[in-house]
Amino acid sequence: MTEQVHANDLIHIEVVYGTPQRQELLSLTVKENSTVEQAIQESGIMATFPEIDLSVNNVGIWNRSAKLTDIVNDLDRIEIYRPLIADPKEVRKRRAEKAKEEGRADKVTGGRVNPLRGGK
Repeated sequence: MTEQVHANDLIHIEVVYGTPQRQELLSLTVKENSTVEQAIQESGIMATFPEIDLSVNNVGIWNRSAKLTDIVNDLDRIEIYRPLIADPKEVRKRRAEKAKEEGRADKVTGGRVNPLRGGK
């Protein structure tokens, strides 16, 4: 016996993923009470980007962290995030050290050099 789906039982969503070379935004309709994981599977985006691994990639809805088991709502945008390649705190720390070495940052406070104080 097949399950009938009525038009009013469907919701409209988007699934997005991107790499530095290519971004994809897919619009689709899914059944009400679908999970994030079900919506991603139904979108077919994993065929386009085989590197997506839902056990590794984090997901979100409208830029807020979400779980694969969360239920999607009408007009949600599901985002699949790539793993970070560098720790953001480490990157900021290295950038600040470089600015101090180059004289673009105060060696004590780490802030911008005050031109009125002659770089001291």
